[in-house]
Amino acid sequence: MTFEKGFADTERAAIVAAKSVVNLVGVLRELQKAAAAGDLVAMRKSTDRAAAVLQSLCQDVENTRIAWPFSTDSEEVYMRESYMGEVVEAARLDSVTVQPLDDGYLVYPSVLRVISSDRCVRIDRKKIQGVRPSRLVKLLKAIQSAKPKVAPQQFLELLYRAYRLAAGKEPGKTLALSTIYEAITLAPGSSSTYGQTEFARDLFLLDHSGITRTKSGARIALPASTGTKGAKGTFSFVSPEGESITYYGIQFLEGEQ
Repeated sequence: MTFEKGFADTERAAIVAAKSVVNLVGVLRELQKAAAAGDLVAMRKSTDRAAAVLQSLCQDVENTRIAWPFSTDSEEVYMRESYMGEVVEAARLDSVTVQPLDDGYLVYPSVLRVISSDRCVRIDRKKIQGVRPSRLVKLLKAIQSAKPKVAPQQFLELLYRAYRLAAGKEPGKTLALSTIYEAITLAPGSSSTYGQTEFARDLFLLDHSGITRTKSGARIALPASTGTKGAKGTFSFVSPEGESITYYGIQFLEGEQ
């Protein structure tokens, strides 16, 4: 049993139950009219029909309850152990590429994480409660075609402000990117909603945007290496082509042409 089938079965059962509700309302309106008119024959027929429809409705509602095959505990286990396999397969059928990362999954340019304890996923900084695989893939596909929330130029200016604070009286000095990340995520809870993977993703987007200068004219240098993945203080990202890129330092040069 998969989440997709469970959601589909529950949806179908709910549609049937909703139709029974409509039928019951119709019969009760007929009963109301019969009573208003004082039509005893029609009133008895409507009363009998209402009882029958109500019995059918109760069964339909019960069917919706049992259509979902997972218990609370098995939901969490499934999300932790099997859910992403189902999402990856749904993505493949919809021509969406999903790549595993150290702490999540890349659905370029988004980073997807499963939070099994909360029965939800997180796409970048946003928690998503709707976890039906087919719908989730459509959401991710829509995000791919939308403009990025943080433009490369905005991110560059943010890096520059953090760099200036960290560099102090040593402008032009190469700093560890870990220092910049710590400065950006100083606010309580920031690192939990803006993780290192998202930071690496934004570095990659900036690095491949062609934007190299701040509004004030400072030029960024962003050393990248394919041989230092996993080293302390580095930030790694997997490109849409599957190339692993690791960033470790940052430098801003003032006034250079």
